[in-house]
Amino acid sequence: MKDFYRVESSCPSGSFAYTIRSGDTLWILAQRYNTTVEAIMRINPGIDPNNLQIGQVICIPGGTTPPPTRCPVGSFEYTIRSGDTLWILAQRYNTTVEAIMRINPGLDPNNLRVGMVICVPEEGPPPMTCPRGSFEYTVRPGDTLFSIAQRYNTTVGAILRINPGLDPNNLRVGMVICVPEGTNPPPCDGQNYIVRPGDTLYSIAKMFNTSVYKLIEANPGIDPNNLRVGMVICIPKHGDGPPCLGGRIYVVRANDTLSSILLRFNISVMDLMAGNPNINIDRLMVGQELCILSHKDRGCPCPKGTKSYVILPSDIPSGDEPVVVYLADKFNVTVSTLLKANPNLAPEDFKEGVRICIPE
Repeated sequence: MKDFYRVESSCPSGSFAYTIRSGDTLWILAQRYNTTVEAIMRINPGIDPNNLQIGQVICIPGGTTPPPTRCPVGSFEYTIRSGDTLWILAQRYNTTVEAIMRINPGLDPNNLRVGMVICVPEEGPPPMTCPRGSFEYTVRPGDTLFSIAQRYNTTVGAILRINPGLDPNNLRVGMVICVPEGTNPPPCDGQNYIVRPGDTLYSIAKMFNTSVYKLIEANPGIDPNNLRVGMVICIPKHGDGPPCLGGRIYVVRANDTLSSILLRFNISVMDLMAGNPNINIDRLMVGQELCILSHKDRGCPCPKGTKSYVILPSDIPSGDEPVVVYLADKFNVTVSTLLKANPNLAPEDFKEGVRICIPE
């Protein structure tokens, strides 16, 4: 309180003391008390407009009643709401960012605050129209300029060219932009992949037995440090050399699982790993190419956390049910878990008298 009276008594005639509150800026105070940022700074020498502190006491020129309006003829007052940007407001009211800035001198477009009142030029004739050869597009959740460019067979550069002032790192849901026309999906000499949570170019490259360099080469303009969930990227085909020596390529289908693939080809986990050394067997993806090698004994002791077990005559089902499925049910584990514990065995290797490993 002592500081307040000291500052109040030192405020020049025609001004009053004001205590900074949460959310205050000199711009907001100037609007509220019908003055300017420059006038406030003039009677508060040394004040840092970018570092106002809650509880700080400053001097405000003029009275305490805000003006009925400060907007020039041909414009109106607008109160900033959550998610607003000057770009969005310019589109909504058929004006430009430059026109809004012109009638709001000193406004920082990168520091709009909810509740701030600014002037917006009145809406003119027809809303923004996209140039010939392009169309309007409303940004949806997960969109990036890269994914939009891929979807409509264009480039990020072409989109930016017809949307001057657009910030590619600040797309907002509901924003309307212009997109160059094009209806065909972008060419991909391979297969398309939709980015999922946790993906990186490195993990995707490993998943499809390719390299980060080849992914970047197949997706010009992609930012490896800014992958977005839902983004579609191109996975290039394998090189000219034989990708699967001594085996065959199998493309993972919908509903495929590790156990269903091992059962289908009667191969072991070790066979699958031998043909696909970088594969994540717990994350097989639809469209992923696998190298299927013939089954052979690749040697494998029981891993830690398992116990040895010899298959008994009573473990052989009387019907067509595979022994591995019966044993998985008997020991209350999944078929995949049992096959992983015996990575050297194919499903048909589970026979009477064979020693296997059972997860404990």
